[in-house]
Amino acid sequence: MGDDWLAAPPPLAALDRGPVPARVGPVLIGTASWTERTLLASRSFYPPVASTPERRLRYYAHHFPVVEVDATYYALPDVARSRAWVERTPAGFVFDVKAYAALTDHPCEPARLDADLQRALPVALRQKRRVYPRDLPAEVRDQLWVRFAAGVAPLREAGKLGYLLFQMPKWFVPAPTSHAYLEALPARLPGVSIAVEFRARGWMDGERAGRTLDVLRRHGLVYVCVDEPQGTPASVPPVAAATSDALAVVRFHGRRADTWDKAGATTTERFGYLYREDELREWTGRIRDLAGHARAVHVLMNNCYRHYAVQNAKQLAELLAAPA
Repeated sequence: MGDDWLAAPPPLAALDRGPVPARVGPVLIGTASWTERTLLASRSFYPPVASTPERRLRYYAHHFPVVEVDATYYALPDVARSRAWVERTPAGFVFDVKAYAALTDHPCEPARLDADLQRALPVALRQKRRVYPRDLPAEVRDQLWVRFAAGVAPLREAGKLGYLLFQMPKWFVPAPTSHAYLEALPARLPGVSIAVEFRARGWMDGERAGRTLDVLRRHGLVYVCVDEPQGTPASVPPVAAATSDALAVVRFHGRRADTWDKAGATTTERFGYLYREDELREWTGRIRDLAGHARAVHVLMNNCYRHYAVQNAKQLAELLAAPA
């Protein structure tokens, strides 16, 4: 069949607009998933012929130059899968990879660890559904860093690793231990760009914002700018700032304030938000400014529900391509 099917137009007329792929100068625009279940179920982006994971990734890469990998938060990345991603995407395409949960102080699932790491756990931990990293044996914690780095190595070696996303939990607040953690990241994962996203407002509140950005600059870390619901303890202000001259990152989470910090909220409840054009326009000037301070800007739509993320990504690319 060849690759002729790649030229098939997407079902949504809105997706025909804007640059293909969604790249505007140094700004790369994409979504936080290419396999999100409601996107697949909606049949609003992928044509019927894109019926396998390989074809869906190839089709996605026809429209967008970057994608965020979310699966690596739940399980350590697999070397063979990373190699397949390299082979299935064109030159210049990049993957932004989310750090494994236990590397960011989130709980992980022992049942999804490699078999030898499961055996290294005390029986009581092995039987738990979720375990916090502080409760894992030190040798297991060290292996998680080693194996995570090995899992993304094929992407790095092929020049297709954009950054590693360290999305910190809301209990990761400004404190000496938190600063020590940030300081240690570059040595843990040398030779890659590390982007840090906070979920505790205190990092970017008032006068502390400048100090936080200075800490990230000093340690060579990329600040993740966010658009997200405001008014909750987990709401980080929409500050646009570049802490690296190589890369700036913006992530759009939607604006569903009623569910942003709600205990037990589903991903659909939290991220199911379709941005209006005027809301996207609020960021065009900020993104252009970031592009003046960093050689590359990655913009990821994390409002992954049905067609929302792909539609908003294309809309934003169109707005940025228009004369300022």
